[in-house]
Amino acid sequence: MQTRRQILKTTLAGTAGILGAPALRLFAQSVAEGNVKLADDLYVVRVPGQAAVIAQISREGVLLVDGGSAAGSDAVLKAVAVLPGGNAKVHTLFNTHWHPEQTGSNEKLAAAGAAIIAHENTRLWLQQNVTWPWNGQKFKKLPKPAQPSKTFYDKGALDSGVRYGWIADAAHTDGDLYVYFPQQNVLAVGDAAYGEGWPMVDWWSGGWIGGIVGGLQRIQSVANKDTKIVPARGPVLSYADITAQVDMYGNIYDKLNQMTNKGRGPSEAVEAKPAKEYEAKMGSADEFIRRSMESLWAYLSPDA
Repeated sequence: MQTRRQILKTTLAGTAGILGAPALRLFAQSVAEGNVKLADDLYVVRVPGQAAVIAQISREGVLLVDGGSAAGSDAVLKAVAVLPGGNAKVHTLFNTHWHPEQTGSNEKLAAAGAAIIAHENTRLWLQQNVTWPWNGQKFKKLPKPAQPSKTFYDKGALDSGVRYGWIADAAHTDGDLYVYFPQQNVLAVGDAAYGEGWPMVDWWSGGWIGGIVGGLQRIQSVANKDTKIVPARGPVLSYADITAQVDMYGNIYDKLNQMTNKGRGPSEAVEAKPAKEYEAKMGSADEFIRRSMESLWAYLSPDA
């Protein structure tokens, strides 16, 4: 397992020489709700107000990647049930990370017998109450039956051939995972990549701006030129979209890292407008820059 400083060193090396990346598709508009067919047996389920849910239908039943929020769980599961063959039992649920918009169906599906797979760090976060220091928002731990029943540290695979692995760079949290469907060439990445708007950098649970760059590079290493990459928010992305995001976030990361080395703080970073060139299409980056700079301090301080 890499230390935070090793991750930083790797990320710095990885961002070199990427300025020739394709132009980034910046999705400021909302994605239309409704199911998106990725393959004959694989769908993106979109319910208003919910993060994307990926559903694979097979003779064994239904496999889900993320389950929406607790408030949206009924609507999500209803949308899954009306898919061709989707009225079968959900046998497996992946949590791409611990946030409630991903884990809201855990309790219901666990009670129905589904196996819940997540990274071990995700399980640990779901075992405790969490309060974000920047806005005071509180999250209650999940009851034990709703916590992941199967965890891992590096990578794994199902008998069906579906592969999954840890996005160790801590792009969004320190428990991010990907789920890869090789036959369909579809890669689900949760919030390790964003299809619209600026990412939310949850540095309280391990995410950081360097990890965003490193996580996108890891996604590249799993994907290929024809892979459909499904983020939790926004439309399905291409390999070229991810490459362009590496360019953009690498550029922003380098600027913030230089400011950190000069002893600058989050407010000074916001004032410097290091993402100004992207704001016309992406919207104001102030909150993203503030959280990103805080994440750098969290990773580079002596007691990190």
